[in-house]
Amino acid sequence: MPDPIALVPLPRSVVWSEGVWETIEPWEGLSVGLNEDLPATEYALSISPQGAALSAGSEAALADGRNTFAQIVTGAEGSIPCVTIADSPKHAWRGMHLDVSRHFLPVEEVETLLDAMALHRLNVLHLHLTDDQGWRVEIKGYPRLTEVGAWREQSLVGHMSGDEESWTFDGVRHGGSYTQQELTGLVEYARRRGIMIVPEIDLPGHMQAAIAAYPELGNVPEQQLGVREVWGISDHVLGVSDQVFDFIRDVLTQVAAIFPAPYVHIGGDECPTGEWERSSQARERMNEWGLTRVSEIQGRFTTFASEVLAQHGKRTIAWDEVLETHLPDDTVIMNWRGPAGVGEATSRGFQTIVATSDLLYFDHYQASPEDEPLAIGGRTTLEDVYTGRLLPKKLDESQERLILGMQAQLWTEYLPDAAAVQYMAFPRLCAFAERAWGSPEQDFDEFEERLRAHLPRLDAFGIRYRPLDD
Repeated sequence: MPDPIALVPLPRSVVWSEGVWETIEPWEGLSVGLNEDLPATEYALSISPQGAALSAGSEAALADGRNTFAQIVTGAEGSIPCVTIADSPKHAWRGMHLDVSRHFLPVEEVETLLDAMALHRLNVLHLHLTDDQGWRVEIKGYPRLTEVGAWREQSLVGHMSGDEESWTFDGVRHGGSYTQQELTGLVEYARRRGIMIVPEIDLPGHMQAAIAAYPELGNVPEQQLGVREVWGISDHVLGVSDQVFDFIRDVLTQVAAIFPAPYVHIGGDECPTGEWERSSQARERMNEWGLTRVSEIQGRFTTFASEVLAQHGKRTIAWDEVLETHLPDDTVIMNWRGPAGVGEATSRGFQTIVATSDLLYFDHYQASPEDEPLAIGGRTTLEDVYTGRLLPKKLDESQERLILGMQAQLWTEYLPDAAAVQYMAFPRLCAFAERAWGSPEQDFDEFEERLRAHLPRLDAFGIRYRPLDD
């Protein structure tokens, strides 16, 4: 075994500024390849004075090994330590959710986050592309989605507290969207770093931006809405006409073609039923569909969207509210409303991703609100992320096998730009990455000591993280 204290000269070509993923394999003395004798999830990395070798049981594990190598060399000054590592993750899904609907981020800023994700061996970017406040993906045949739906005239300043008359707005037009070509390029950028991008088209609620672009998609077609300028939940949801379902088919078909991932997220959260309750067309459709409760309309949307996606070889992911309606058996549940929901989803046989809001919503304050930038509320410290309970106490083995993984969420109502996103993400995402990988649980003080040594790597990436408290 190589001396763990020995150092290996770092080749001039292998430096972060040139992109370590592009230069790792051409490094003379480094061999990279698959090894069928290794388990599919495992990689083995050895660095010695004689050279280095990386092997893995699959392409995904090989990506994890490359990212481990990147972590070793990032920020190194002339030499790197001799090491022998054999490792594999506990969770297949190690994700980060990024909301680009509330505040748009240019492609290059998303790429920076992908680089930082890869450094921490996170392997899924859940890209929240549509919501009441903005539609961000080009859809052929529906130009107004990005011409109109991608732009709001102003945004609320501060929290939605007090009477509406007391709210203030910034008066600044905000928006932006990605072309299909840009998203295809982003998918490839992520793939080279071992990351899968899973898109989200939130439906049938959180659709005001689309209805602003095409009023006929709503329940009151004669009403011209604007893109929502405040946060919270809009009462305006998709209508129930054939035209609406044609729209869903067109959108999901194109999105499935852009993103090669085997999953598409369809939202399903926070869907008010008031417009359906007041709609004569909705009542007619309920009779046609054999439904007895208005709330069952959402199940109709979920089933239809799942059928469309299945035709394109995709599985449906949805937020845990969809458990309240009929679901296709292969739906993946993304649990956000509390650990008990994990128990319910897995007891019903659904694969589940843990995304609980109390510990994994990184739009919460990181310390006392008086000392932090404006956030949506709550308080989730670095220690909370590292030590808090994520799963219910009582899960049997069959339920535990249905836990696909876990995911941290970055909602951007109060994160207006990339600097704000990075400040809220890091270093909490470092703590999350250890838990998502499944590293043995350690004392928080020990983790914090290692984290201080890790921060220069974030500096090398230009990440504007929240400083650790002294």
